[in-house]
Formats: sequence, structure tokens, C-alpha cells
Amino acid sequence: MNFSETEDQKAVGEMVRKFAEKHIRPKMMEWDESQEFPVDVFKKMGEIGLLGVLVPTKYGGSGFTYADYVTAIVELSKVCGSIGLSMAAHNSLCTGHILQFGTEDQKQKWITKLATGESIGAWGLTEPNTGSDALNMKCTAVQDGDDWVINGAKCWITNGACGDVAVVLVRTGEVRDSHGITTFVIEKGTPGFKSGRKEDKLGMRASETTELLFDNCRVPKENILGEIGEGFIQAMKVLDGGRISIASLSVGIAKGAYEAALKYAQEREQFGQPIASFQGIAFKLADMATEVEVAELLTYQAADLKDRGENVTKESSMAKYYASEVAVSVSNDAVQVFGGYGYSKDFPVEKFYRDSKLCTIGEGTSEIQKIVIGNQILN
Repeated sequence: MNFSETEDQKAVGEMVRKFAEKHIRPKMMEWDESQEFPVDVFKKMGEIGLLGVLVPTKYGGSGFTYADYVTAIVELSKVCGSIGLSMAAHNSLCTGHILQFGTEDQKQKWITKLATGESIGAWGLTEPNTGSDALNMKCTAVQDGDDWVINGAKCWITNGACGDVAVVLVRTGEVRDSHGITTFVIEKGTPGFKSGRKEDKLGMRASETTELLFDNCRVPKENILGEIGEGFIQAMKVLDGGRISIASLSVGIAKGAYEAALKYAQEREQFGQPIASFQGIAFKLADMATEVEVAELLTYQAADLKDRGENVTKESSMAKYYASEVAVSVSNDAVQVFGGYGYSKDFPVEKFYRDSKLCTIGEGTSEIQKIVIGNQILN
């Protein structure tokens, strides 16, 4: 395995760094305070190819590799995890699901707009009473002629209100039947479909998180992705790639927190010398640097396997599990390095700390990742 940074990765990284410094850093705390999702900035990301990173050029995408994609999310999340999260959900979940399982007509209809940012994408699996227990979902679709009528609700949906297109998994068979779930693409404005309550969150506050509500929402059969009953199997495959996204998000947050702490420790003086010269701080920085490096290597390993078309279930879960826990621990240590200032919104690490926790929960909790990894190594 060769994880040397390619010329494309260098170019992507530089482009994202410049974009984030110009368009995101100046207002990120304002968005965090108000919980405003900057739709205009997000659409600008589409203009430079960040909303169709993995989409082939024939559909208007950038046609980049998963390694390039990891680089983009890491660099974005070093500045603001909220924007990194929204980008990840748009790319790997909504757009990625249609790209992987849609027909050519469906790709032409939806992917071409999603890849350029003309449309924003959302993805709906979680329900109020079925988080990790997806096979127990209550949101249902019943066939009525050439249409399907959907009733129920989804929750914790990134881009739920601003999204123009939602890929939604709905029960069409018996409860707990892995072949009883079907995937539908639903467009904003469809009668009976609307966004609901917006969550008031600890972190990732500029990333929009809402309910999706369905009240006799009528959807044509042409909006089904793949075959009836294949939704759950599709979702598991989509989440393999999605977990690489969250691992990348975690690495970016951890890197941002570590780099801020390193800089501060070299500048902050106590007892006549920089605090970095004290062993207690130097050891903490050494642990942080090592954890970030390991998380990054695991993430790029999973991306490499994905690019080569190999099974990544174990590796993506390992990367997501480890990197997300590292994001929390490194952000926590960064706050400690800053001391009292780390607890203040005038300095960057308190936001990294708040944002990091979502990474251990979204797209499968750390506990679920352990189950997935255990199944992979024992079977």
C-alpha cells in the first residue's frame, strides 16, 4: 500500500484550504451560534466540485478518488466540522446511494444536479424509535397502482430542510425482514412530504438536522432505487462508504484541534518558558500527534480499498470507530492544553470539542462499529 500524497490530493487539499479560509472561517462561529446552515456557501462548494467529488465527469462530477475525497473532508473539517458533515452526507449518502444503485435515467435526472450543487441531498434511515435497530422501522410505503403511498417520519436527517432531494428507506414488507425495506427518491415539494422539527444540538450546530415527515406522500414507482425489498442491503453497502466519510470528518476535527493546541503550547509562556517545554504538555502533544496519525492511516487504508473495489466493511468500521474516538480524546486534550482559554468561544478548541462527539454517534455508534468489526473478524 502506498499512501503517498498524489498530485491530485495536493491540489484538492490546497483548493479546499483556500476555500475554507475565505468562505467559512470568517463566519463559522456566527453560524454555530445561530444554528444557520449557509446554503449559499454550500452551493459555492458545488461550483468548485466539492458536492460531486466521487461522481464521474459524465454526470457533472469531479471524478475524483476516495483518497481525494478523504483529503477534501479532512481539510474542510479542520476549519469547521459542521460544513464537513453536511458535505459528507450530501456526497456519500444521498448522491452515493443514487450513483451506486440508480438506473441511467435516475442518474441523469438527479445526480447531474446534485454533483454541481444545483440540488442539495439528504438521506433518511433513522427514525424516532429505531436508531441502530433499523429493521424495526415504522415508516411504511404501500403500493397503490403505479404509485407508492408513504406515511411516517424520519429523524436526525442532515440537510433535512434545505435538501432538494431525499433518498429515504421505507418499510414495504414485514418488520425485521431484511428484504422488507425499499429505497425511494423523494423531491422537495412532493405533496405530503415536508421537513419537521430542527434539532438544537450540542455541536455541529451549523449543519442542519431535522425530521422528515410523510403524510400520505404519493411517490411514483419510477422513484424506487433498485428493486423492491433491497433497501436495507443497499443501506449497509452505502454505509461502508459513509463510515469513511465520518472517519475523514473525525480526522479533520482531530487535526484541527491538535494543530491549534501545538501552536498555542509553543506561544503560551508560563514560569518564563513556553508551556510546550514542560513534559506534562509535551507528552500530551505526543499522544495527540500519534493518535491523529494512526486515525489518518486507517482512514486512507479504507479509502484505498474502496478505490480498488474491494470489500471495506471491516476497514471502514475500524477507521470510523477509531478516528471518531480520537476526535473526542484529542479535542478534549486540546481544551486542556489551552486551560481556561480552551473553555472560551474566543478560541477554536471548544468548538472542536463540541463537534467531535457527533462522530462517535452518527452513521453507527462506536458500539455498533464494534459489533460490525466483531462479526467481520469472527465469521
